[in-house]
Amino acid sequence: MKALAHPLRVHILALLNERVASPNQLANQLGERLGDVSYHIKALKESDCIELVRTEPRRGAVEHFYRATKHAFFSDEDWEQLPMSVKPSMSANLLRDIVDDAMAAMEAGTFYARSDHHLSWTPTMLDEQGWREAVVAQMEFVERLLQIQAQSTERLAETGAEGFPASFALMGYETPSRVE
Repeated sequence: MKALAHPLRVHILALLNERVASPNQLANQLGERLGDVSYHIKALKESDCIELVRTEPRRGAVEHFYRATKHAFFSDEDWEQLPMSVKPSMSANLLRDIVDDAMAAMEAGTFYARSDHHLSWTPTMLDEQGWREAVVAQMEFVERLLQIQAQSTERLAETGAEGFPASFALMGYETPSRVE
């Protein structure tokens, strides 16, 4: 949890869940300084969230390439332990990343390119039990999605085929009362 207390680390870990990359590649993609990204890479590595997968010589230096070993994911217990002062900015950064990712897919034409893509918004009225059941259903979906990703990774490694990036966003939150 401590490793993910900085929004840039969460973003780096999310990218390293998608692909292997070097700090230099990540800094360029994120528009961040290499020194800042390297600092956060070190923290993620020390927390066993990422691992070194290879090195390549580059102009008299060595470029290090990493992949994620954990997901940028907070359990309910982890989230509860975070100070309230951190939660709004972490949530805002995640929402911004989701919107940026979806907008990039819209602009590239990949968002709706597949006939089986999905987009929905489901406002509901729930009691406390319904809320708890909905939260459990969300977590079951996330756990199943991570299993599917692991199985896909194994199949891609076996066949040598190229995969493609995909995003799934799932949110559940209490909304303010609507006055009509």
